[in-house]
Amino acid sequence: MKLTLIAGARPNFIKIAPIINAIKQARSNGHQIQFRLVHTGQHYDSKMSDTFFNELNIPEPDINLGCGGGTQAEQTAAIMIAFEKDLITNPCDLVIVVGDVTSTMACSIVAKKLNTKVAHIEAGIRSYDLTMPEEINRMVTDCLSDYFFTTTKSAGDNLKKMGINDDRIFFVGNVMIDTLLANRSRFKKPDLWDKFDLKDQSYILITLHRPANVDEGNKLKSHLKEIVTNVQGLTVIFPIHPRTEKIFNDLDIHEPNLKTIAPLGYLEFNYLVERSKAVLTDSGGITEETTVMGVPCFTLRDNTERPETIEIGTNELIGTDPSAIKPALIKLFSGQWKRGAIPELWDGKSAERIVKQLIRIF
Repeated sequence: MKLTLIAGARPNFIKIAPIINAIKQARSNGHQIQFRLVHTGQHYDSKMSDTFFNELNIPEPDINLGCGGGTQAEQTAAIMIAFEKDLITNPCDLVIVVGDVTSTMACSIVAKKLNTKVAHIEAGIRSYDLTMPEEINRMVTDCLSDYFFTTTKSAGDNLKKMGINDDRIFFVGNVMIDTLLANRSRFKKPDLWDKFDLKDQSYILITLHRPANVDEGNKLKSHLKEIVTNVQGLTVIFPIHPRTEKIFNDLDIHEPNLKTIAPLGYLEFNYLVERSKAVLTDSGGITEETTVMGVPCFTLRDNTERPETIEIGTNELIGTDPSAIKPALIKLFSGQWKRGAIPELWDGKSAERIVKQLIRIF
């Protein structure tokens, strides 16, 4: 069995690491599996890419397509052109794509046009919000894929509504949680911990990068103002995503308890997540990690493709209106935030299940 694994952005790296480990384990047990790792170059900042490869012991990619930057269309086109050449030169039995980034969709299209089967890991999740580029990526990828590996049963139900047969859908759990649980004991205290005199639950952690929250400067400023003035004096740590930093720097914000920092690596960032009072984010993946770590999480979005983090976990959907932040923080500080639980099969063994299914199929 010859596999091509696609990775292009931070969430991909986190999800691909346990799959590679599971493949290596299967090979040690006598299974004939070859794989190539293709890095599309979608995230070209070292903090968003190289650091994760190093920290998660992901092997050096067989090729980096170097397709960073540009608009959505430009990046999609660049990845398709480069990956087509690579796949023609290095044919395989199956292309494995993960998540919902531009690389996921672009490489799925290329593979199908070259009559190569596609497996989608984290298939079937839906926000039903077509203003989100990720939702379009999910829908296109799921329309083209041959095999679907899901994080929840509800994701499988979404696929069945598309007319996909049960025998192509595999409920395996969440590979992102595989990585979290495998590395939890390795979380690393960042230098800023001592610099800002942080202690467990003495700070709020925020991450914002979606256009609805950051592209309009005044709205970003309103979000930050609502947060810093309603956290009862706690420090607010804000690792700034590259696309957000440019906008933030023009806002002239000076709040003494707001500490902006450069993006952190996986081990340092999750050290902060695990010990925070709460996380405010517009990311999807972070809501999964906070659920497993039992950390209160506010999602500053109007919808989510991960309803299990709300129905079962520690996450709540706050919306994009800054005025909703204060009452949510009041609820947190009054001790009324839900405790949450861990969704089914989020147990650190998802990648192992995926590889076992691939061995059965091929």
